[in-house]
Amino acid sequence: MQDHVLVVNCGSSSIKLALYGPEDRPIASALAENLGTAEARATIRTNEKTAIALPDHSDHEQGLAAIIDWLEANRMLQSAPGAVGHRVVHGGERFSESVVIDEAVTDAIEECADLAPLHNPVNLTGIRAMQSLYPNVTQVAVFDTAFHQTLPPHAYLYALPRHWYEDWGVRRYGFHGTSHACMLQTLSSRLKQPSRSTSLISAHLGNGCSITAIEQGQSVDTSMGLTPLEGLIMGTRSGDVDPGLFDFLQRKGLDPTTINQTLNRESGLRGLSGNTNDMRALEQASLDGDEHATVAIEAFCFRLARYIGAMMASLTHCDGLVFTGGIGENSVRVREKTVARLAMLGFTLDPERNRSHGDGQQGAIHADGSHPVYVIPTDEEGMIAADARTLGAQNV
Repeated sequence: MQDHVLVVNCGSSSIKLALYGPEDRPIASALAENLGTAEARATIRTNEKTAIALPDHSDHEQGLAAIIDWLEANRMLQSAPGAVGHRVVHGGERFSESVVIDEAVTDAIEECADLAPLHNPVNLTGIRAMQSLYPNVTQVAVFDTAFHQTLPPHAYLYALPRHWYEDWGVRRYGFHGTSHACMLQTLSSRLKQPSRSTSLISAHLGNGCSITAIEQGQSVDTSMGLTPLEGLIMGTRSGDVDPGLFDFLQRKGLDPTTINQTLNRESGLRGLSGNTNDMRALEQASLDGDEHATVAIEAFCFRLARYIGAMMASLTHCDGLVFTGGIGENSVRVREKTVARLAMLGFTLDPERNRSHGDGQQGAIHADGSHPVYVIPTDEEGMIAADARTLGAQNV
């Protein structure tokens, strides 16, 4: 079906897939989890949620094949799609935009695996699986890092020996670029002005969190760095820590693998609370008197407000502060606590407007006379679908 596009996002043991119809209208989404284990399973959402069977220890190719079989059997995908768009986490300095995948591109993605060892190899697995299923269909790579390739050297260089950057590519790359680009596109449209004239601070807050300063349509500063670990407190990632921590922990007997695993999987909100990385659960626990949950929320909002203040140094003007992502779009409390720390910068919320935004609602939540603050739902999959459709049509 040449007017349909598939969007694929492969994790280490999971697959997220979405099917888009004409005009990039979403038709179905799918999630496969626990791949490679006896508990491998998949669900598809259309108008309702449907579980589909996977063989034990299904790999990514088997999971994708099972999802495609279901879509075809239910007449949602009756022939090959027009294009397949793949989320790829790290494109290094090589890619500043989405590209049609060929052998040179897959080689470059593989070369970037040292920079994203948890992400790029499985992204490649998804690409190769879809190439096997659809050998004659255009495959498109959409990079998390691409939007941030406009960062100036003073924003992307670390104060480290210069040859670390020149020889090994050690620098700040930034991530969530597709979401931040979506915020730029949506706010520009809302303000009825070109993207190249729009400047904003975009806060993508979910299990992964990042913030970006966009000056006249270009990313000029962002919180994530060489890897997605730097910056804000996240669901299970620590965000910024003292680099001296690594030597300290090694002297305590922890090996680098354990330290890395802990900082990525057991820290952040989960580490602070000792319990969960789910902001909704933390907010309820805080209301119930859990002090650790309260401190986790306070620390999350403090770090976020501090980064928003820092991003102001990279802008000459700001058309708006934008909250997006699962937490940014839905947590009234996080927005309230964060913006309360920004009064000196001219940001104030209208309590009723703030309370009324969530569950996909888009709009302004600032008080009269304040610098603008918006809630805008992100649509990374829609952005990937649009790029895949455009490049697929050009590659016919």
